[in-house]
Amino acid sequence: MFSKYDVIVVGAGHAGCEAAAAAANLGSTVLLITSNMMTMGQMSCNPAMGGIAKGQIIREIDALGGLSGIISDHSTIQFRMLNSSKGPAMWSPRAQIDRMLFSINWRLALEKISNLDFWQDTVVGISTTNGKIKSVTTLLGIEIKCKSLILTNGTFLNGIIHIGEKKFKSGRIGEAGVSGLTECLNNLGFESDRMKTGTSLRVDGRSIDYSKLIEQKGDENPQKFSFTDTPRLTRQKSCYIAHTNTEVHDILKTGFDKSPLFNGIIEGIGPRYCPSIEDKIVRFHEKDNHLIFIEPEGWNTVETYINGFSSSLPEDIQYKAIKKMIGFENVKIFRPGYAIEYDFFPPQQLYHTLETKFIENLFFAGQINGTTGYEEAGCQGLIAGINANNKVKNLPSFILSRSDAYIGVLIDDLVTKGTNEPYRMFTSRAEYRILLRQDNADIRLTPKGFELGLINNERIIKLNEKKEVYEKIIDFIKNYSVEPVLINSYFSHLETPEINQKTKLFNILLRPQVGLHDLIEHIDDLKVFISNFNKNISEELNEAEIMIKYESYINKEKEMVEKIDRLEKIELNPNFDYQKINSISFEAREKLSKIKPGTIGQASRISGVSPSDISVLLIYLGR
Repeated sequence: MFSKYDVIVVGAGHAGCEAAAAAANLGSTVLLITSNMMTMGQMSCNPAMGGIAKGQIIREIDALGGLSGIISDHSTIQFRMLNSSKGPAMWSPRAQIDRMLFSINWRLALEKISNLDFWQDTVVGISTTNGKIKSVTTLLGIEIKCKSLILTNGTFLNGIIHIGEKKFKSGRIGEAGVSGLTECLNNLGFESDRMKTGTSLRVDGRSIDYSKLIEQKGDENPQKFSFTDTPRLTRQKSCYIAHTNTEVHDILKTGFDKSPLFNGIIEGIGPRYCPSIEDKIVRFHEKDNHLIFIEPEGWNTVETYINGFSSSLPEDIQYKAIKKMIGFENVKIFRPGYAIEYDFFPPQQLYHTLETKFIENLFFAGQINGTTGYEEAGCQGLIAGINANNKVKNLPSFILSRSDAYIGVLIDDLVTKGTNEPYRMFTSRAEYRILLRQDNADIRLTPKGFELGLINNERIIKLNEKKEVYEKIIDFIKNYSVEPVLINSYFSHLETPEINQKTKLFNILLRPQVGLHDLIEHIDDLKVFISNFNKNISEELNEAEIMIKYESYINKEKEMVEKIDRLEKIELNPNFDYQKINSISFEAREKLSKIKPGTIGQASRISGVSPSDISVLLIYLGR
């Protein structure tokens, strides 16, 4: 019935979809196994993609040839660029998504890949031979052989849903969990643990009085995620802002004695940066209200997600409390919020390729590694899919460094430091934020995607044209001088000092009040120069302005990268015996022996390994 596949992917969430697409697009024969083909790419929580640091990840996935950005652009109902009032290192794209359309678009995109097959079933075990992956066994008792296997099980491994004192086995509400696979992996030597996450209640949008809420519109000129020619929004759907109040809080408190979060029923650790509403009330007890974001789930559905009201309290308490919010007096609930507890595998058991250290050709991606979020899962799936393909074809591993991408930061954090709570990406986790901007993800990563085989010639040509245009703009700005008479009226309007002699346009643009688009309107020669391109070059103009205004910061970060890269290039043998170096602290020897870092740079980032330990290692290696 089944031939032997190059790659089997288990799970069709965000990680599984990206993994299957990447491996298949690179030429591997791929089988995607999911327990429900109707929920591929399902948005289990809020109907949105991107956000702080997450938007950068989506653009990086797209730049490498992944599909999340393209699928999102075809499913978007609202787009906003967050942190636009701050520096460009903080700008983060975010889109509200039509949840049903997103899932449909993922399935249709995957079905267009000829060497990608599908099977609806549940994987309950795996088999190995000589320490290498051999096959999977399904709930139907079928054994399917493969050369590489990627597990992307999300919250389904021994998942338990909690609503008040009620609890039941499930991987997602209405869908069965997976039993047996964790135990199988434990028997093969893997360490597992428990985590917890949750989601908010969904309501009937027709029962909300939006006139009492604060409307939150999308950007006036909405952008998009993908660097390809995906459609731009011509209409948008508004979100809304509401607030809890002391009456809401008091009702919620009446259910605390039945809360699995507080009575010890839930053992797993929850996401610190996305707490439930009951957790917020306790942690921020001095606050009388909390922000709640009302997010529509699509163009044509009335189902609405109540972002910020995640809860595992009894459903009647959730209902009574939300009715006390202004605008929700007559609200009708579709389903309550809930918490879900599930198994994950501490990610120090992985290499940077996301291949496991215990079983060759076995890869983990997504929440199984202790992360939370669609974007974090998707990028792991992409990297696992690439490396699973490369492994079976004896091609070099593909690893992104911390200076290459947010994806590189995420994976390095996981495999080097591990996580004891659901890992979420933030801009603060990246040392080189000014280099890892959302606007230059294609410049950083598309050439790498081309080398891999995920990016076509047409896209590389387009990228080179973009670079050529913004380099010409920068060259013009650096060499053109402005007469005072042309610019001083503009300076007077901005209340910034006027000039009394010809000044390079470059120096003028360095002023914080001055923008390139405004200069184009005031300087005819610049306007003529820009018009000669005979096409929309707004992206190139923005890139040129950032490169000029932040040139010194960019150069400083590049110097830092060069210094750190020296340590990253000093490789360590994975079988190195750290116990024999007595000059290293006991804790460092234990950590180094367990994690087996690939380079001195990675070793230096392990918690418990001090700079003096690194110095001893360098001396031992003759450096």
